Amino acid sequence: MLLALLQVNIEEKIKNAPNDNYQIGILIGSYLPLIALVIIAYLLYRYNKNRNKAQ
Repeated sequence: MLLALLQVNIEEKIKNAPNDNYQIGILIGSYLPLIALVIIAYLLYRYNKNRNKAQ
């Protein structure tokens, strides 16, 4: 249920954006959380992989 509330209609926001600068900001803002989560997941994976090698 929370996921449904967090989903944003990107196409609608881009269509209603006044110019290209806002469209770029909307795209960056919509993909930035995904990119951040992927980076955090990779760092956790690498940390745990290195920790298991040391044991």
